[in-house]
Amino acid sequence: MRPGGDFCDDRAVRPTGLIVDDHDGFRESARALLEAEGFTVVGDAADGAAAVAAAARLRPDVVLLDIQLPDVDGFAVAGQLAVGPDPPRVVLISSRDAAAYGPRVGAAPVCGFLAKRELSGAALAALVG
Repeated sequence: MRPGGDFCDDRAVRPTGLIVDDHDGFRESARALLEAEGFTVVGDAADGAAAVAAAARLRPDVVLLDIQLPDVDGFAVAGQLAVGPDPPRVVLISSRDAAAYGPRVGAAPVCGFLAKRELSGAALAALVG
């Protein structure tokens, strides 16, 4: 306990994250993996509009953002997230390799890209610092 009797809140030292993917199973698996590996997942979203709203409401440190979403692609969502005050660090994810998206990954306002099969807390932390 801290002086004054408050419990220590590990969310202050664990980066917070928002998971954006249209597959429920992936969001659940990613949440379990990232929480076991040092992140506090504060929310998730299944499409781009919900992602932008959740990011504004929850103010996560990191957004794990699928490129293939049902309403708008992850590149457009990343652009919307980048213009807000104190934007989150965004990492694009996909079941495809980065090469499938050509120069769009490098031109996007993101910290990097991870193939879904490569997702781990360590890999995510390495990209977002």
